[in-house]
Amino acid sequence: MTSTIDNASAKYTHPLVFLLLIIPFGAASGFLGVTIVYQLGTAGVDPVTIAVLTGLSFLPHTFKFLYAPLVDLTLTRKKWFAIASIASALGIALLGAIPATENGLPWLRVLVVAGNFATALLSMSVESLMAYNTAPREMGRTAGWFQAGNLGGGGLGGGLALVIAENTTHAWLPGAILAVVCLLSGIAIRFTTEPEVHLPDLSDSPPVSAARQDFALVWRTVKRVFLDLWQVASSRVGYLGLLICFLPIGSGAAGNLFPLFATEWGASANDVAATSGALSGLLSAFGCMLGGYFCDRMDRKLAYAVFGIIMSVCAVLMAWAPHNLNMYYVFVLSYSFIAGLCYAAFTAVTLEAIGTGAAATKYSIFASLSNTPIAYMGILNSFFYEKSGSNAGLYSDAAMGLAGVLVFLLVAAVSRSLHNQYLQGRHPI
Repeated sequence: MTSTIDNASAKYTHPLVFLLLIIPFGAASGFLGVTIVYQLGTAGVDPVTIAVLTGLSFLPHTFKFLYAPLVDLTLTRKKWFAIASIASALGIALLGAIPATENGLPWLRVLVVAGNFATALLSMSVESLMAYNTAPREMGRTAGWFQAGNLGGGGLGGGLALVIAENTTHAWLPGAILAVVCLLSGIAIRFTTEPEVHLPDLSDSPPVSAARQDFALVWRTVKRVFLDLWQVASSRVGYLGLLICFLPIGSGAAGNLFPLFATEWGASANDVAATSGALSGLLSAFGCMLGGYFCDRMDRKLAYAVFGIIMSVCAVLMAWAPHNLNMYYVFVLSYSFIAGLCYAAFTAVTLEAIGTGAAATKYSIFASLSNTPIAYMGILNSFFYEKSGSNAGLYSDAAMGLAGVLVFLLVAAVSRSLHNQYLQGRHPI
């Protein structure tokens, strides 16, 4: 059983390792969000039904804080990674073997939920290791590499898998190849350092039976986890970080609509594979690196808000632009680059807020909240797209993003004023 862990003697790991380890998480998302979505669209499945399917993929991540303590309190982070890595690869392979048609939807729904439970556990183990293996001054840099692997993996799952799917008669092949790639990327776990375990001290407790001592150990460990969570939530950097993760800032949800825009904008399957796959993966990865650089040189929460505004502006400009193939390339790739900025900023904000301790549980709470706006924005954008066309979906994405930034800035300003008054002894909080 693991508990609070001392980071004093931790050996910091190169960010490239976390880029490789998180690839399966991004690949599973890209495989569903691009390849499966495109195939369902060409099979005549309506956009809202497709949006509900992609929304189901966020359920295990939205509630993963409920089972994140498993990673903090049982086994080791490396063992959890190995289990989740195998399960994630199996889930991707099985998802690719189910026909992306109306008839295949029931099984697709089951596999999407089950597979994302596996990728959620994988991400928890990687995030926890990252919290302990990252130097405080390099949180932005590590966040950038980490999210580059996530979004780059999405490029593999979307671009590579879709290209294979369009050029083979074996429907199972894209998922199988992607699963092998994901397993190979997991070899990098060897280059991480498992934090030293420190169990709660029971020396001050009266002598009891072994069973009662084990129960006391578990109880103190759980109490320590909850105390760790409360310390984060009660701090200004903690609750502002939680708020910004819940708001629809930089969610990137409009990206789920882009494969559905393909026919209207004159894009073929290869165009979708290039823009939402390979090229998108490269540009979003570059955005992650650049975003991480800025996050180490300015307030990380402010950087997240600024990047969110830029994303909303991009969505509006895409709606105003001519709906042709050239503009499709320009704006899908621009949106992907900006998504990289936002994802890096989110991870930097989270690492700054959570510290170490029960890192998997704390990171999962932030990640769960961040998945909530992605899920509801995906459904909202798809609703407006189905009712009024692509421009309405883009305007929905932009308007909600700007509204989220305004709410955050207002709360941040009020909390800063109250905090300053408290420090000066003028306010009883």
